Amino acid sequence: MKQQSKGLAVITGASSGIGAVYADRLARRGYDLLLVARTRGPMDELAKKLEAGTGHKVEILAADLADSRDLAGVERILREDPRITLLVNNAGMASTAPLLNSDVTEMSRIIALNVNALTRLTYAVVPGFVKRGSGTIINIGSVVGIAPELLNGVYGGSKAFVLAFSQSLRKELASTGVTAQVVLPGATATDLWKKAGTPVEHLPKEIVMSTEDMVDAALAGLDQGEFVTIPALPDAGQWQTYEAARQAMMPNLSRTEPAARYGLVRAAA
Repeated sequence: MKQQSKGLAVITGASSGIGAVYADRLARRGYDLLLVARTRGPMDELAKKLEAGTGHKVEILAADLADSRDLAGVERILREDPRITLLVNNAGMASTAPLLNSDVTEMSRIIALNVNALTRLTYAVVPGFVKRGSGTIINIGSVVGIAPELLNGVYGGSKAFVLAFSQSLRKELASTGVTAQVVLPGATATDLWKKAGTPVEHLPKEIVMSTEDMVDAALAGLDQGEFVTIPALPDAGQWQTYEAARQAMMPNLSRTEPAARYGLVRAAA
C-alpha cells in the first residue's frame, strides 16, 4: 500500500548514476519525484519502474541546466510549486584532463553546471522552504573539493565552491527549520568518469564505490544529522579535526598588521 507522501523531491541529473539511485531511494522513503536531466528516455523508464514499485507519482522534465532558458524553467518550478520539500542538486560535469590541456570552453560548461546551476536552483527553492519552516537541500560535491590536486583544477574548484556555498548556506539557514547537507563522494561507479575522459574501469578497484552504497551512506548521514558526509571516510574524527583547524584560523585571517614572520617594520606615524 502506498505510504503518505512526504512531498515532492526534485532531483537533478536524474537519468542515471547517483541521481537515479537517489530517485529510487527517495521514492521508497515516501516522496513523489520530479526528475530533471537532459535525456528523457532513461527518465521515462525509471519513472515507470518507480511508480509501479512504490505507488508514488514520478514526473519528468527534460532540461539542460547549462542552458539559461532551460535553467530558468526549473527555477520557476522550484519557486512556485509548494509541494517541493527536498532538492537534490546532483547534476554535474567532470574532467580528468590536466588543466593546461583542457578546452576552456568545456571548462566554462563545467562551471555553468556545477556552480551556476546549483546556485540558481538553491536560490529558487530556499525562500519557500524558509517561509514554510521546513525543507531539505542536498548538494552533491566531491572529495576533490578538499583535494583539488587529484583531478582537473576547474572540476576541483567547482566542487570546492559547492562545499563553501553549502557551509555558508547552513549558517544562514540555522534556526529556520531548513536542513542542508553536502555530500563529498570519492570515486563512484558512474558513467561520469567516461564522459570526463577516464572510464571508471581504468581506476584502481579499491578506490571505487558502487553508486548504491554511496547514496545509501549519504542518506544514512542525512538521517544522523551530518552536514558534511564523506561516504568513504572511516574516521569521522578526521573531518572534525580538519574543520576544527579551519575554525581555529578564522580569528587570525584578517588583522590590522602583517604577521611578524614577514619581518616588516611599520613606518612611524
